[in-house]
Amino acid sequence: MEVNQYLEMFIEESKDHLQACSEHLLELEKNPDDLAIVGEIFRSAHTLKGMSATMGFEDLADLTHKMENVLDAIRNEKIHVSPEILDVVFESVDHLEEMVMDIANGGDGKRDVSSTVAQLKRIELGEEAIPEVVTAETPATAVASVLEYDGFEQTVIAQSTEQGFNAFEISVRLREDCLLKAARVFMVFEILEKDGDVIKSNPSVEKLEDGQFDQQFYVAFVTKESAEAMQKKIMSVSEVEEVIVATIETPTTTAVASVLEYDGFEQTVIAQSTEQGFNAFEISVKLREDCLLKAARVFMVFEILEKDGDVIKSNPSVDKLEDEQFDQQFYVAFVTKESAEDMRKKIMKVSEIEEVIVATIEQQQHSEKEQAIQEVVATATVEVEAQPATAPKPNTAKAAAPAKAEKNHAPVGNKTIRVNIERLDILMNLFEELVIDRGRLQSIATEVNHGELNETVERMSRVMGDLQTIILTMRMVPVETVFNRFPKMIRQLSRDLNKKINLEIIGAETELDRTVIDEIGDPLVHLIRNSVDHGIENPTARLAKGKPEEGTVVLRAYHSGNYVFIEIEDDGAGINREKVLAKAISKGIVTQEQSYSMSDKQINELILASGFSTADVISDVSGRGVGLDVVKTTIESLGGNISIESTQDVGSVFSIQLPLTLSIISVMLVEIEKEIYAIPLSSIIETSIIRSSEIMNAHNQKVIDFRGKVVPLVFLEEIFEVPRKEPQGDEFHSVVIVRKGEKLAGLVVDSFIGQQEIVLKSLGNYLTNIFAISGATILGNGKVALIVDCNALIK
Repeated sequence: MEVNQYLEMFIEESKDHLQACSEHLLELEKNPDDLAIVGEIFRSAHTLKGMSATMGFEDLADLTHKMENVLDAIRNEKIHVSPEILDVVFESVDHLEEMVMDIANGGDGKRDVSSTVAQLKRIELGEEAIPEVVTAETPATAVASVLEYDGFEQTVIAQSTEQGFNAFEISVRLREDCLLKAARVFMVFEILEKDGDVIKSNPSVEKLEDGQFDQQFYVAFVTKESAEAMQKKIMSVSEVEEVIVATIETPTTTAVASVLEYDGFEQTVIAQSTEQGFNAFEISVKLREDCLLKAARVFMVFEILEKDGDVIKSNPSVDKLEDEQFDQQFYVAFVTKESAEDMRKKIMKVSEIEEVIVATIEQQQHSEKEQAIQEVVATATVEVEAQPATAPKPNTAKAAAPAKAEKNHAPVGNKTIRVNIERLDILMNLFEELVIDRGRLQSIATEVNHGELNETVERMSRVMGDLQTIILTMRMVPVETVFNRFPKMIRQLSRDLNKKINLEIIGAETELDRTVIDEIGDPLVHLIRNSVDHGIENPTARLAKGKPEEGTVVLRAYHSGNYVFIEIEDDGAGINREKVLAKAISKGIVTQEQSYSMSDKQINELILASGFSTADVISDVSGRGVGLDVVKTTIESLGGNISIESTQDVGSVFSIQLPLTLSIISVMLVEIEKEIYAIPLSSIIETSIIRSSEIMNAHNQKVIDFRGKVVPLVFLEEIFEVPRKEPQGDEFHSVVIVRKGEKLAGLVVDSFIGQQEIVLKSLGNYLTNIFAISGATILGNGKVALIVDCNALIK
């Protein structure tokens, strides 16, 4: 299979699964006894492991497997959930996210996770540290998690132990100064092959022969010798520093569990049978080496089985068994009312059968790798969000059934298609060209004044309006794609700062243009960290103020007109007016005289100034005076603004206003001499005509009195150095009143042309940092109009 074609889809699917892991881990922390949640996490992790292995990202698959072992132990109630254990699992998810991001950026997904892996192993072993020196009597689990066995290897080990052999996992460590590692490995294997059989090694034999390992390797080995004897023999090889010999535990219920794999229908049959009181077994039957009529023995076994139950599957297939196309062993999946021991005895009655192993089928382990691969391939083109109610649900434990039933309530047939965002960008660019041509056609139709042409242009305008709505909607993404990262961040911050914090998310389904979504993530991170660190007090201080011990941070999103508002509200200490003013004056941000006339809102917004911080101690979370000024700059560059409301000891609200889209905007076209400029409507309060006599001077700045406020005037002809043929001496001036936050300015122009929807185009790589110009557009008459950046003009 050519995996590169699935890489993009693998990255998207992996992000989804990791996000699901994070969300369910947060739920698990609140409900540590809910094993249904553990099942959900386990399934996401297992699918990710299968996908990673299929795509060849072994480091990713290996770490996921180690995490999966811990989850499996929790699921089987061998380990009880604790915050410390979840810390390590969260850390694993963080590493996995970094690996996926590295792959997305063209890397190989490799990362040093040895510390996390060691912690996961300790948790799996009951949170006991692995001792440095281990004798031959070491518990079997001390090295048991290093090697993993497939169904065949498990069966070999199980048969060997039943026949009186010892099954060991041997860890061999060479000295650091060992020069001929491959030679020492050869000598160790020579000893092993004299006394028994090697089942498996890690690294593989080929890598060991090439010396492609550090100082340590592991071997699974069956022998009649004792552990102590094997240890002494291997220690006799020179340059071997340490040998650990541990007995392999052979779980009876999984001896053949992974040999057979099941499709969805077979899994459903097994699940329904067990629910109706039947036993589901996997039966391994081994014939004697000297068996002459293998097909006859198979027929006799199947005759016994069909009397007592139903055969679900066999390996090899029935056709191959009848044609004797197998060695001495075959496997059967079987449901029956009989017990495992009775079935074993009945089959053993057939002559020339050497061994029968009957194991209960573990429903959650069927064909998980196959399922993971199928999930990857199935979603390569089309992702079906809802399945028919009768569709089989692989890996569904009984405990998880109610939780799953609640989630699968989407209407049947609801489908979505994953589309590369670059294609949407191309579609948007093509539509933008249509918008320009529409403006041109409208201009021509007005000049020609032909009835049918006017009707056609009008109809085309209506259709294009609908098309524009659909294209913009296609680009819209729910803000939950950004919000989803915050619960885990809040959890970590609350543990780091020893605070109790509850995060409430409201309106996560609110949609924003993808361009805005891409930019808004980091500003929100800064604002939430600021609320947690500066806003929410520690539990002792909150109790002293009569507040609940747990602080609350509310993340809220909602639509209003052509804008989306995102609010971060906390019930913390609020902004200390005196402290902020004192700091601002000491930093030279404002003067003592200015501070007397400042409103509470203006004082609150001083914390957005560059280099400003009220933190007394610099911590990992905040205090360096960077962050909030970046937030303000980013939001304003998106055509939005930020405001702050705060009451001391009650809390604060940071409100961000953002445009729905950045591609097609409404503007007011104005004219200066013969040049046309576009001023975004989002910045305009109103337009006005003023007399020259109304213009006053204040501090060398021309100003007007606008509704009781002193508003400075900005003459655009001076800013943009527009050449005039004749000096203008008009008695009246056209003024556009624009706003940036609380500040106002009047832009003086020659005349107003009117409102129009335009396509925002960048000025390219050569015209960067042009003062007060944010882009350009092509008008209906083919002329270029520059778009005025009002934020740059208001200081």
